[in-house]
Amino acid sequence: MKTIKSDVLIIGAGIAGLVAAYECLEKGLTVSLVDRDIEANSGGLAKLAFGGMALVDTPLQRRMGIKDSPQLALKDWHSFAQFGENDHLPRVWAEYYVNNCTEKVYEWLRALGLNFFPAVNWVERGLQGDGNSVPRYHVIWGTGYGLVELMLKKISVHTNAANLKEFYEHKVNDLSLHEDIVVGCEAICVSDQSKVCFQADNTIVATGGINGSIDKVKTHWYKPWGLPPQEILNGSHPFADGQLHEAIEKVGGNVTHLDKMWNYAAGIPHPNPKFDGHGLSLIPCKSALWLDAKGKRIGPEPLTTGYDTNELCRRVSQLDESHTWQVLNWRIAAKELAISGSEHNPSIRDKKLLNFLKEVLFGNHQLVKNIAAESDHVVVADDLDSLVVKMQSIDDQKVLERDKVVEAVREFDSMILRGPSQWNDDQIRRIQHARAWRSDKLRTCKPKPIQEKSSGPLIAIKLRLISRKSLGGIQTNLKSEVVDSRGKSMPGLYAVGEAAGFGGGGANGFKSLEGTFLSGCILTARSAVEAISN
Repeated sequence: MKTIKSDVLIIGAGIAGLVAAYECLEKGLTVSLVDRDIEANSGGLAKLAFGGMALVDTPLQRRMGIKDSPQLALKDWHSFAQFGENDHLPRVWAEYYVNNCTEKVYEWLRALGLNFFPAVNWVERGLQGDGNSVPRYHVIWGTGYGLVELMLKKISVHTNAANLKEFYEHKVNDLSLHEDIVVGCEAICVSDQSKVCFQADNTIVATGGINGSIDKVKTHWYKPWGLPPQEILNGSHPFADGQLHEAIEKVGGNVTHLDKMWNYAAGIPHPNPKFDGHGLSLIPCKSALWLDAKGKRIGPEPLTTGYDTNELCRRVSQLDESHTWQVLNWRIAAKELAISGSEHNPSIRDKKLLNFLKEVLFGNHQLVKNIAAESDHVVVADDLDSLVVKMQSIDDQKVLERDKVVEAVREFDSMILRGPSQWNDDQIRRIQHARAWRSDKLRTCKPKPIQEKSSGPLIAIKLRLISRKSLGGIQTNLKSEVVDSRGKSMPGLYAVGEAAGFGGGGANGFKSLEGTFLSGCILTARSAVEAISN
């Protein structure tokens, strides 16, 4: 068996692993970077991500007149996290995040040459005075793809680049012990099944969460919500299957809060799937009517995106059927519909400012045309009766009732036609609140009837819940050292990024303020290398 020795072994070449590798080179350390995927997929899920980050009191916020502070951010964080009495390490990581994300993420990335789009969005506003009190969602100009490409370039041209040895298509199942201390791992080369022994004084686990395994998503489903939906699409990385979580437990490390997840309620099957169950996560339109599988508007409080993603998932998961519908028109779709990730946001990914501004000002008609043509879960029709017929044609369960769809749309349109002084609908109130913030106004339609002829053809989208990220994971202290069940650190063993629940085995608690994931990967990775180098 071939043996590879280095100062640091990093298992996983997602964004947390890449940041850790770069920081190791900065410190002059030798590194073995081991990943199960092919080299072209280096960066993992981050390479496909939209690239939003929740950041606190940044220069960009201040330029937009947003009055933020770490104290306010922590209050908002706790309102969503709902930490338990024993969540000491998640709490300290949350505090660390709000106090350090601007310096150690925003300013650090800016110094490396990364830019952010000059507008801050307001997501996860909460339903009852909780959530983000102010806009904090900063979008990377270049998406997550640009972030990954930046790190790969910085690593490849680094003066210490020779210190890094990369081993792609190597699968790690277990960690190696010597006198009860982790000293590396054994890996199997996927191409020839040969074994390689990696030895290092320090091992960093950066293998993502468990949400790439739908079986594990269902096994760890949050019990107070009841049984998981029968059908859940996979919006994570297929290799984020929790195998290294199990390996950590075998050597005595503590794994917590795997029932806390960040999934999405609006997924469709990927038109060009890369793996079984591969899904696309839509950013559902605020102005669309969200209906259950039978065609009834979900209520009594209507579902509206942008306020509490976790609550959307709870309510959708507890419906009788695994799918829901959104009914809208072309005007709404062109202005509001988006698909999460770099793949379907080429104007931002490729930094084409003029194209992006055209899409914002005049609507992203090309995206709507493409998804309508490519997806068998999107139907378009000139009138409501024809739309329902097409909806029924893709209703495998045969539960959709025409009268319920017609009633939902007509009641909504009748209410809109009464005029703003007589609007009495929670969805409309939330739309009006969203439009009060100038960044969101550009992407949120002024309320009009769904069936208004000038708004173009009608559209229906068949949606399923889709997995995304694990909020729980391997428990770590502020040095990103793995801790055991007693809270004692394990020498030479670290966990970062989603594998660590973005710090402490669950820094976000029950639900996230959104945008805490990429930045959490950077913070935890930098913390680990700082501890190693000291």
